[in-house]
Amino acid sequence: MMHYLQGLPFFFAYLLGAIVLLVAFMYCYSRITPHHEWQLIREGNAAAASAYGGSILGFTIPLYSAMANSVSYLDFLLWGIIAFGVQLATFFGIKLFLRRQGESLSQHITEGHQAYGILVAAVAVSVGLLNAASMTW
Repeated sequence: MMHYLQGLPFFFAYLLGAIVLLVAFMYCYSRITPHHEWQLIREGNAAAASAYGGSILGFTIPLYSAMANSVSYLDFLLWGIIAFGVQLATFFGIKLFLRRQGESLSQHITEGHQAYGILVAAVAVSVGLLNAASMTW
């Protein structure tokens, strides 16, 4: 029976590391965006919930890939941090693109324009998928 449980400490280490990275990402993402996701979500703003949820998924997908393909715990953490940075850069990329179009992403989200929330979610998940595929060397 002990043979089957040999990997349990590694399971908990990877799970705990992933949860810490996920919570850190959620915190940092909600702090760097000019709009206040949690307040908007509490008020029923579906655009904020869609954008935030898509960004969380966009980070979690490559985090999963890093867990599945890493050669060590440190390797997993480093690739998780890279995924973290890529997803934050994705938000800023969308924001910059819209600013060049004369639009404010945060204003659209704050005003509850669901189309912009869906756009952010779709781009975040798409970049997350590409990020994850890039980690499958």
